[in-house]
Amino acid sequence: MWKILIAALSFAAPAWATTQDDVLQADLLPGWQMQNGHHMAGLRLQLAPDWKTYWRSPGEAGIPPLLNWAGSVNVKSVRVHWPSPVVFHTNGMQTIGYHDGVVLPLEVVPLDASKPVKLRAGVDLGVCNQICMPAAVQLSAVLDQGGPDASIKAALKAQPAGAKAAGLRAISCEVTPIDDGLRLTAVLDLPQRGAETVVFETADASVWVGEAVAVRKGGRLTAAVDLVAQSGAPFALDRSGVVVTVLGAGGSVEIAGCPAP
Repeated sequence: MWKILIAALSFAAPAWATTQDDVLQADLLPGWQMQNGHHMAGLRLQLAPDWKTYWRSPGEAGIPPLLNWAGSVNVKSVRVHWPSPVVFHTNGMQTIGYHDGVVLPLEVVPLDASKPVKLRAGVDLGVCNQICMPAAVQLSAVLDQGGPDASIKAALKAQPAGAKAAGLRAISCEVTPIDDGLRLTAVLDLPQRGAETVVFETADASVWVGEAVAVRKGGRLTAAVDLVAQSGAPFALDRSGVVVTVLGAGGSVEIAGCPAP
C-alpha cells in the first residue's frame, strides 16, 4: 500500500536537489465503520527524523496540503479531522505543521452505507528539513467494517478543543476596512493556555490571510489580522465562515464563527 512520488525539486542550493526516497512514507489506515454509517479511516504520513510537513493553514512560508478523493467508489464526502499542530520558527519565519509524522483521521460518508467503500486519496504536500520539496502521493484502500485503530483514536483526541470545552466565555470581532481589504480584530474571553499563537481562516480560500498579532491581558486575548481579497479592496466578510484557532503550549482551541461586538 506504500506509494510515494517526490519530485526532485527544492528551494535550496542545487547540490541538495535530489530525490529523497526515504523522506516520506504514506498509507491509508482502513479504520472502522461508525454507528451512524460513516467510516473513520486515516491518512498516515511518516517522515524521516527532523523532517516536517504542514497543517491546513501553514503560515505564509508553509505549503498547504491539497487532498482530493477523485476515483473513489461509494463516497459522498470526506471530512479531515486535523490534530493540533506545532508552531515552528525558522529564520524569522513562522510556519505551522507536524514533525516526524502525523495521522489525519478521515471521516468518510458513503453514498450507501450497506455497500463497500473504496477510497482513493490524492495528496500533494510539502516536506521540509534543511530543504523543502513537494511530494505527491496516490493511495487507495477498501474500507470494510474493520475495527478500532489506536493511532486514529489518538489523533482524534489530539484535535483542538471546542469553544465550550476550552472555557471560552465570549468572543467578538470588529471589521475595519483597509486599503486592500479588511483588518479583523477578535477579542476572546478565554483562559490562557501558555504561549499562544492565533490563526484565522476564512470560508473563501482565495482570501489572503496574514499572520495574526496577538496580545493577552489577563483573561482577555486580542488578536488582529489583515485579510486581502483578490479584488485588492475592502469586501464583504462571511463572519460565520471564519475559524479562529488558538494554539497554546497547554492545549489548543478551535472557534467557529466571529460575531460582531
